[in-house]
Amino acid sequence: QVQLVESGGGLVQAGGSLRLSCAASGTIFRITVMGWYRQAPGKQRELVAAIRSGSSTDYADSVKGRFTISRDNANNTLFLQMNSLKPEDTGVYYCQLRTVARIYWGQGTQVTVSS
Repeated sequence: QVQLVESGGGLVQAGGSLRLSCAASGTIFRITVMGWYRQAPGKQRELVAAIRSGSSTDYADSVKGRFTISRDNANNTLFLQMNSLKPEDTGVYYCQLRTVARIYWGQGTQVTVSS
């Protein structure tokens, strides 16, 4: 069974930074993509950033230039460095791991950016 555990969320003022981590454990075969999603109150969950097995990355337009996704392959850990945070970045951030067979989600970590 694969488990994803996020950490690093919290309350920060606008302009500040946070670094999220997602530790994956269990028997994991053939990861294709790992990513971060977020869900703001009353809104649908949206992709924030993703990194593929070949290390190519994708970012939502709203976070380009401010957020950086990275991955420690040896430890199956995913990171999201978030700089210049804005109040609209507030939400629950979820880690997602995709293999060729399944999609796994973490439990989420709250990020709150005050103005």
